[in-house]
Amino acid sequence: MSDARRGMSITALIIAGESVFLLPFVMARVFRPTLLEVFDLNNLELGTAFSVYGVVAMAAYFFGGPLADRFPARILLAVALVSTAAGGLVMMTVPSLSTLVVLYAYWGITTIALFWAPLIRATRQWGGEDEQGRAFGLLDGGRGLLAALMGSMMVLLFAGLLPADSETASLAERTEALRRIILVLSAVTCAAALLVLLALPHNDPAQDGERRKLSLQGVARVAAMPSVWLQAAIILCAYVGFKAIDDFSLYANQVVGLDQVDAAKAGVVSLWVRPFAAIGAGLLADRIGASTMTASSFAVLAGGSLVLASGLIGAGMLWMFLLTMVCCSMGIFALRGLYFAIMREGKIPMAYTGTAVGLVSVIGYTPDVFMGPLMGYLLDQSPGAAGHQHVFWVVTGFALLGLIASLSFARVIRKTD
Repeated sequence: MSDARRGMSITALIIAGESVFLLPFVMARVFRPTLLEVFDLNNLELGTAFSVYGVVAMAAYFFGGPLADRFPARILLAVALVSTAAGGLVMMTVPSLSTLVVLYAYWGITTIALFWAPLIRATRQWGGEDEQGRAFGLLDGGRGLLAALMGSMMVLLFAGLLPADSETASLAERTEALRRIILVLSAVTCAAALLVLLALPHNDPAQDGERRKLSLQGVARVAAMPSVWLQAAIILCAYVGFKAIDDFSLYANQVVGLDQVDAAKAGVVSLWVRPFAAIGAGLLADRIGASTMTASSFAVLAGGSLVLASGLIGAGMLWMFLLTMVCCSMGIFALRGLYFAIMREGKIPMAYTGTAVGLVSVIGYTPDVFMGPLMGYLLDQSPGAAGHQHVFWVVTGFALLGLIASLSFARVIRKTD
């Protein structure tokens, strides 16, 4: 494959990899206070919708893995993107909580069963034997850059759709502005599907003879590897931190005292950290080892979340909040660029990549099930600063567990060398 074609392929994977999650998660991350108001939800109700997504995703991860080992990535990714965009048309109607829950369950299928394992497999193939850190760093860093750009544009568009003094906007005006944001995100997701069809290679290696041999033997072989289970634990602990970034804009609003527009801007700052942290961690991982970088990133996350949990940040302390949020974000997004890059160190066969991704994801992404309701419960039961502190105590605990899992992973792979 030529350099130009390789560049087109990783660009398409990056754009697809973030576009598919714009509607289910990025919008809620940037506009959480407004979303709660427009849809008349509390934190626990929104968390319940996220949890239903997570429950559906657990089964979708498992069944989606073998699909990725059998069918061309470009087809699976394109179908997933179009199907996800269609859900945006439902969300534009500002549905009831029950309908919103069903919508998130539907998104659990479209964004996971048809999408996640093909994305990871295609990225691993792109990286080859020696550039796994670069491949996954570019994937998540590029996704982060796209999320930051989209988040910034969404905030600008949202602000432009409201009166000059956003605090005077009526509920109807906020609702119409959010509906237009949803429409834009649906269009972007559809455009990503077209790009995938055009940019990814047609002769997908998924069609070779080795990968047609799909059976329970592949699942059993992967499940027998200790490194797979430790990788699942690493993803789980890292993903707890990732889910907690949904609280950044609300923290800025309720603890630091920013209005809804400025709180959304603060949330976008976190998104801008992602490309630098993920790409930097990926490049370093190719030099010093992905498992070493993973342990270091957990240490950074533990330190930043401990500050947020301690209650040291209060009203008006904007710069201290931003610096701490950036520290947490560096650890979180470095981990996102690393936790699939360690597959090569864990000696997982390329032929069973999709199956392995499905297996580790069933465990690793369980925070999709419990973090939404847990965060909602903690925030609603302890209004104000206390609830946010409780959330980040949870993050601190999981970051320390992730550090232990990373060190154990490194010890296991040294024994198998």
